[in-house]
Amino acid sequence: MRDAAALPDRATRIMLARFVVYALVGAAGTAGHYAFLLTAVSAGMMGPVPATVGGAIVGAVINFVLNAKVTFRGRMTAVTAARFFATAALAAAANGLMMSALLTVFTIDYRLAQLLVTAALLCATFGINSAWTFRAAKAR
Repeated sequence: MRDAAALPDRATRIMLARFVVYALVGAAGTAGHYAFLLTAVSAGMMGPVPATVGGAIVGAVINFVLNAKVTFRGRMTAVTAARFFATAALAAAANGLMMSALLTVFTIDYRLAQLLVTAALLCATFGINSAWTFRAAKAR
């Protein structure tokens, strides 16, 4: 028999499930981001830092549509879009800064650096999008 005190409450289970969906949906945006990053760097069109910022923008567009439809099931209003892309702009800037720091200070491969940055920003953007971006759409 399970100890009822050991089980997470309903709100926690819903938030964990939403995070899993957010991460799975984010995989599509991440694929777009990484495709842009790897192509731009491999083709010699950009260095890793500008290419990751460009890739973050590509990923943000993909993620907005999928998160609005699947993860948060909110209406795609102008306010929601503005909030999402404000968050995405901050995340793209953080992405560039974190990549620059990792590549400069630790001199690691840009692909490994991007994986570390992606993991950190996944958690941060989920919190912001849950609490602010899509919450406003649900309240209406």
